[in-house]
Amino acid sequence: MNTRRVALIGAVSMLLVAMNLAAITGREVAENVEDRPMGDTTHALLGMRLTDSNGQVSERVIEQYGLETNEGLLRNVIIFHRPASVEGTRFLTIENEDRDDDQWIYLPALQRVRRIAASESDSSFMGTDFTYEDLQSRSIDDYTYELLREETFDGRPCYVVEARAIDPADSSYSRSVQWVDAERWIPLKIELYDDRDRLLKVNTVTRLERVQGYWTIINNRMENVQTGHKTELFVQRWVYDEALPEGLFTRRFLETGRP
Repeated sequence: MNTRRVALIGAVSMLLVAMNLAAITGREVAENVEDRPMGDTTHALLGMRLTDSNGQVSERVIEQYGLETNEGLLRNVIIFHRPASVEGTRFLTIENEDRDDDQWIYLPALQRVRRIAASESDSSFMGTDFTYEDLQSRSIDDYTYELLREETFDGRPCYVVEARAIDPADSSYSRSVQWVDAERWIPLKIELYDDRDRLLKVNTVTRLERVQGYWTIINNRMENVQTGHKTELFVQRWVYDEALPEGLFTRRFLETGRP
């Protein structure tokens, strides 16, 4: 084949790809992320590693149960199994349609369930680099989205999208920037900026796998770049669409450990 024709075909192909990428908006990227199939229920066992700025490491084992109701609302419970200092701690998040999520935590030392107040949303969850806000569900209608560019991250083509809360009071972050995998619709990297618009934390997916046909984050790391502290999560077992008792997602379960 004539080399000029090959070059022309290549140039046209690249142009078509570029046109296709540019045709999507930041809002549409966010909708694709939200609509990504994730199963009706999830059940996972995870290892957690906390590393401080001096390199001191502590490890934990947690279990997670998740459920999407018939109304499309999410329920999530986290149970700490190890070490002994946090064993039996249980945390519940319930998404509501017309108001912020409800969150409760059971601390064995206090032997009672405590509701998480809205004023605590930017507080650390159990000494990790995740806040209570990070563990809440968020409606995409609460944010504006701007497609900044398309670029490769970790060998994958990504849409880079900036999100800002429509009402700044609804979030402790001034904005986030996400590198969203253009094929699998999973944010591979998220930068979170504080209320002075300084980079605060970076969440990075370090391993993805298909589990029961669903793309699943197996390993990820949240790092606070201002303190040098980081939290890493490692999936040991993940099951989708398992029949789960609704009693798991109640305050009674937090109190008793029995659904």
